[in-house]
Amino acid sequence: MKIDTGTTAWMITATALVLLMTPGLAFFYGGMTRAKSVLNMMMMSFVSIITVTLTWVLYGHSLAFDAFGDGDNVINKIIGGGDALGLQSLIDTATKDDGTGMPNLVFSAFQLTFAIITVALISGAIADRAKFGAWVVFGIAWATLVYFPVAHWVWGGGWLAGLGIEDFAGGTVVHVNAGAAGLALAFVLGKRTGWRKDPMRPHNLTLVLLGVGLLWFGWFGFNAGSELAVDGTAGLAFMNTQVATAAAAGAWILVEKLRDGHSTTLGVASGAVAGLVAITPACGFVDPWAALVLGLVAGAVCAYAVGLKYRFGFDDSLDVVGVHLVGGAIGAVSLGLIARYPFADGQNEGLIYGGPISQLGVQVLGPVAVGLYSFIMAYVIGKIIDKTMGFRIEQEDEVTGIDITTHAETGYDLGTVHSSGVASVNGPVSAAQAKKVDA
Repeated sequence: MKIDTGTTAWMITATALVLLMTPGLAFFYGGMTRAKSVLNMMMMSFVSIITVTLTWVLYGHSLAFDAFGDGDNVINKIIGGGDALGLQSLIDTATKDDGTGMPNLVFSAFQLTFAIITVALISGAIADRAKFGAWVVFGIAWATLVYFPVAHWVWGGGWLAGLGIEDFAGGTVVHVNAGAAGLALAFVLGKRTGWRKDPMRPHNLTLVLLGVGLLWFGWFGFNAGSELAVDGTAGLAFMNTQVATAAAAGAWILVEKLRDGHSTTLGVASGAVAGLVAITPACGFVDPWAALVLGLVAGAVCAYAVGLKYRFGFDDSLDVVGVHLVGGAIGAVSLGLIARYPFADGQNEGLIYGGPISQLGVQVLGPVAVGLYSFIMAYVIGKIIDKTMGFRIEQEDEVTGIDITTHAETGYDLGTVHSSGVASVNGPVSAAQAKKVDA
């Protein structure tokens, strides 16, 4: 077996970059919660690494990227086959039929990191109030019944791929998918105690900025790595990722300045994520000027979209819907208008380049179909968990703080400051003491 060492080295690096995004998301989400929930929020991301890795090895890759028989059958349009269970069949094989390229296990590891962060993204919609064990069960069930099939539909030769949908790095598979699931769980768990009455501001904006920095860094592997090669398209995806992200961050804080009279650090972080989300499906398919426009549109629209939860009364704690569902849909649909590369025949190009309107139709159909499927399945899974083991923590535990009541830890042990100004460490904070802390 002949291996392309350059491609393989780049893809291993890109895989590590994408995996780093999940700890980055943990910092991003953790800083946005209240102090009494920061550890639980971060744990929800880290445990996703554990659960999705195990399910991916056992059957996830096989369901997403394997095929039944020759692949030309009705079943294969919906779900993959079982030849790669346990990843055993991927050992000592390469991704290209001619025997060159990267090892299949490297490709599988790269795709695994996408599945991990997609599950972790959902957790931001239910911050402060979900049972940790219930979240673990949900993550396994949702990855199995939703993420793996959807990845197959779009990237594994399923029915959306057959219609010609384009999703370079996951606008539909990752962001619309996770955003719709987050919306469903927000309805299943209900509003946080004191929502819209008590201040629920981010407790540590420095963590938020650290998190978005790690996300931005890792996203270059997310997007440029999705070319699965070292070539001009990978370079285009890399540049477009930077352009759209910067434009979206600028657009968001401009909206804040015009609307509220000031620009915020939370705004610049949220805007950057909105740009990263929107460019994800388009990064290898559009010109840099189009990436700039897409970033500006996504930053401005998502800045307003995060307020939808107040208009419609659902408590999407950390704006998963406003940023990932809306931003992912914007990026996916935009390809029906501005897609250009690497299509020389014009069949999949956007309308402004003379492409067919049918491509725009497919780019709309994909997010709608995936969004509805993910919402319905997440709602059903969430309801089953809620009726059996319970999904939401007790109200008293929520008020006390989920960190201390669920994990027996606190994010910050600052000790007690005496009148002399000298701090002393008194050990773990008790539940009774925690109740007195206004987090």
